[in-house]
Amino acid sequence: MFALVDGNNFYVSCERVFNPKLNGKPVVVLSNNDGCVISRSNEAKALGIKMGEPAFQLENLFKKHDVKIYSANFPLYGDMSQRMHDTLRTFSEEMEIYSIDEAFLSFPDIDNPQEYVELGEKIKKTIRRNLGLPVGIGIAKTRTLAKVANHLAKKIKKYNNVCTLYSPQEITEALKLTPVEDIWGVGRRFAAMLKSYGIATAHDFVALSEDWVKSKMTISGLKTLRELKGFNEINLDDLYVPKKSISTTRTFGRTTSDFDILQTAVATFASNCAENLRKQNSVASFVTVFIRTNKHREDLPQYRNSQTLALPVATSDTFEIVKYANLALRKIFRPNFEYKRAGVLVTGIESKNNIQPNLFYDYDFRKSERIMRIMEKINVRYGKNTLRVASVSPSETWRIRNNSLSPRYTTEWNEILKIGI
Repeated sequence: MFALVDGNNFYVSCERVFNPKLNGKPVVVLSNNDGCVISRSNEAKALGIKMGEPAFQLENLFKKHDVKIYSANFPLYGDMSQRMHDTLRTFSEEMEIYSIDEAFLSFPDIDNPQEYVELGEKIKKTIRRNLGLPVGIGIAKTRTLAKVANHLAKKIKKYNNVCTLYSPQEITEALKLTPVEDIWGVGRRFAAMLKSYGIATAHDFVALSEDWVKSKMTISGLKTLRELKGFNEINLDDLYVPKKSISTTRTFGRTTSDFDILQTAVATFASNCAENLRKQNSVASFVTVFIRTNKHREDLPQYRNSQTLALPVATSDTFEIVKYANLALRKIFRPNFEYKRAGVLVTGIESKNNIQPNLFYDYDFRKSERIMRIMEKINVRYGKNTLRVASVSPSETWRIRNNSLSPRYTTEWNEILKIGI
């Protein structure tokens, strides 16, 4: 049996842990640059606030209903996520982290299904007691059914955030209550296709023949169908596909015409791309840099450009990627423009095991890998960017706008919560 543990409105819940005055009030967390809504309390959902809505379109509603607004505090959320996952590991040695606020736990079969409900309640109460975070828990025979159960656990009051699907009757009823677009792995495109055939719920979907589903939705659709029927077909490793391109782009908090500031931003983006390449054991052959002015400021001169450079050898070396990103920036930078956005894209991605040396370029792969491993170990132990390329340094001029950022209560000593007596 699998238990999917999912944090309820996770980012908002993290804010509430350290500010209980937010309980019962509409709260939203905004994305980078305070652009869009990425987390909502139940009270905010009741006001009709949707995920992904631009914040500027909601200003009047925010004021009318006194909605509490927070900039995304990812250091805090990441640390709270790690603490939640550490707590979950005490319940099962077999845990698969699915996202920042979700994890699958695997448990042996139990003859009495009531014991699963009691286990779910114990997990829920332990996380609430230890971390102050509310979670929803879905327990079922497969990961996909556990996703269905988790959705119902948070949606239907009688479950009180713990739903177990064990008997055929329970599973059938749950599938009838699950819209086809809410099935894990179906996606928007396949959901639209299924609806065009009159398939509205997961129960309708399960009634389809396996051959039909495979022909319309490939092998991944067939695995989803069989999972809903109670057969274990999906591993999280099967869902992981190395990216064919990796990018880091940002809209700046305010415009800049300073080359040094722009170079710092581009070097930081390139460093992030290199780090993400190493995470998937890949290397890239091309680096692209783009810059552009604020297209919404028609009163200012407009300029946008990009430059792609081929790397001498495919690599994930931060020094190499930053070096060529800076070269690309120099080729396209023009003075006297106010730049609002920049980005770095690496492409030509392949496994690091497929690297072809360049006879005309002196490059020591083993030395590069050793240096990168040392950098990563130091940064994991002492904090991100403790050891970095010289051109990668904090620059408040280009960094994102976060006017409503809460303190990093758990990761910065000078921002730790203070309690007055």
